[in-house]
Amino acid sequence: TENFASSDGAVLDTPQVYAVPEWLRLNHWALAGDWTVKPEAIVLNQAEGRIVYRFHARDLHLVMGPPGRGTPVRFQVLLDSQPPGAAHGADVDDQGNGTVREPRLYQLIRQPGPVTDRTFQITFLDPGVQGYAFTFG
Repeated sequence: TENFASSDGAVLDTPQVYAVPEWLRLNHWALAGDWTVKPEAIVLNQAEGRIVYRFHARDLHLVMGPPGRGTPVRFQVLLDSQPPGAAHGADVDDQGNGTVREPRLYQLIRQPGPVTDRTFQITFLDPGVQGYAFTFG
């Protein structure tokens, strides 16, 4: 939960409805929706949960997994409130659509051109996703 910016902080092992603050500082992230924060992962309890992250890097990856084998979780990624287009990673299309099918590292953003401060958002269309860690390149 390092640099977690949702109001009132993280509540461990208890379902909680989180909201994203109006503004995020660089390298800070927040949740929106009904999540359970566990010591090793965050778990989405209801569809339409979001993670928002303010970052400065060429690539943004997220280690995540579905709630169980054979239970995919659809998601959509936005970069600065727009579909990523040419900045989409290997695991999303240019409109930002992707699916979590197995536990692994997902490349969500791969920016061409100059690297600047950006705001990343991922919305999960299905419940149950487990998020473990962001990595950058």
